[in-house]
Amino acid sequence: MTEMVYGTAPMRAGEPILPRWWRTIDKWALSCILLLFGIGLLLGLAASPPLAARNGLDPFHYVERQAFFGCLAMAVMFATSMMSPDMVRRLGVLGFFAAFLALALLPVLGTDFGKGAVRWYSLGFASVQPSEFLKPGFIILAAWLMAANQEIGGPPGRMFSLVIAVTIVAFLAMQPDFGQASLILFSWGVMYFVAGAPMVLMAGMAGMTVIGGIFAYNNSEHFARRIDGFLSADIDPRTQLGYATNAIREGGFWGVGVGEGQVKQSLPDAHTDFIIAVAAEEYGLILVLLIITLYAAIVLRSLHRLTRERDPFSRLAGTGLACVFGVQAMINMGVAVKLLPAKGMTLPFVSYGGSSLIAGGIVVGALLALTRTRPQGEIGDILMRKGRG
Repeated sequence: MTEMVYGTAPMRAGEPILPRWWRTIDKWALSCILLLFGIGLLLGLAASPPLAARNGLDPFHYVERQAFFGCLAMAVMFATSMMSPDMVRRLGVLGFFAAFLALALLPVLGTDFGKGAVRWYSLGFASVQPSEFLKPGFIILAAWLMAANQEIGGPPGRMFSLVIAVTIVAFLAMQPDFGQASLILFSWGVMYFVAGAPMVLMAGMAGMTVIGGIFAYNNSEHFARRIDGFLSADIDPRTQLGYATNAIREGGFWGVGVGEGQVKQSLPDAHTDFIIAVAAEEYGLILVLLIITLYAAIVLRSLHRLTRERDPFSRLAGTGLACVFGVQAMINMGVAVKLLPAKGMTLPFVSYGGSSLIAGGIVVGALLALTRTRPQGEIGDILMRKGRG
């Protein structure tokens, strides 16, 4: 407990990997991640049996699959969190190119599962969504390029990363998948801001984003329909958003009781995009606040530890991973209460979905690896030393 409050000791030469990993990992963030996974299983038990019954499957079919993929995600997270920043960078760049190739081939080999957007590969026993794995790979690649840009004689990494981001957004818009495209642009903007972007350029990028949104609204029926639904003052009670908002209202502060919720009987995506509605109806505002607190704790603790990181790559990549993890959770919950337009985005570690769980394991595993305590001077100490010199 002392280490969790006051921080960990620096690594010792020749120490075995597991004891070193345990001493240097952010135990508070790790505990919050495990709690989120446990809450996801709990909500899966509540939300998925009606869907399994409608599909003629065993009552706990989706819960068992979530537990299986969740265990894989936890294994990936623990393995990734034990890596050095150099290993995270190498594997992240390789993973980016593999995921980008898979994304580019979606129009030829992908499927839409009847949802109108070609985002998945069907493997028979499971499906894979390349954009989920593209996010951590892109963040790591962009952080590497931006860090290289800061070196004397380094390449124009910021420009290269922007070109890559725009290319990815173009492929995602073709699906269409504007939710993942917005996360890619957001992560790039956050890292570019931390890398020292001028405010004029950031304002220009914000203006271009608005122009891009107007263009998408005028040229994409899918995008326009979601924006119109968001701006409408009335909520059709027979839509997913109508069911979700009614469930949240019915749940109140304490909830209607475990297993007593009705929204899971009507919502086809109650176990995925609208899992927070099930939590609010059956467990009330109490569980929702706990979930929000857990996400906030992971993001804020990670950003706090990164403020003391002197390696530019670790600082930039960690910031991008932490922010995209938190913003994805914020978007999912914001959609359920109509604070944001519908985007079809999962709640990390809580929603059902193999690709989402495993990709989430990669994101938080890399984040834990980059925020581990390492034998280095803190950035503040280095700046003070330079000032004295």
